Amino acid sequence: MYEPIRTKSVHTTTEGSYVPHRSREEELDIQLAGHLSALLAVTDELGLDAAAERIAEQVARLRGAPPARHAARTAAGASALHDRAHALAGRALVVAASRADTTVAILAAERMDAHAAGAAGLVGAP
Repeated sequence: MYEPIRTKSVHTTTEGSYVPHRSREEELDIQLAGHLSALLAVTDELGLDAAAERIAEQVARLRGAPPARHAARTAAGASALHDRAHALAGRALVVAASRADTTVAILAAERMDAHAAGAAGLVGAP
């Protein structure tokens, strides 16, 4: 009724084969660097140079190389950009707390406060 399987399954590995795995810490570093890179892009777009440099330093520390930066501008208004940056900083804060990186956690919390104030339209917020 059914023809027997003649080849090995693609779902099994052969004896002695090496399948690379990353540790939890490496995965968290990759995730944190990604969130910070996204935050850096929005921070650059807002023109917050001092904050962008601090974020870029942390991305470089996590990745071992300076981040790629560009000056692409979107049609989003400042309030929308602050909202986006606030959300990204919140994600970075969660991952930083998970990996016990107090430097990034403090930076992310500061950026959350600055972007919350910026979204609210407070003068001199960021």
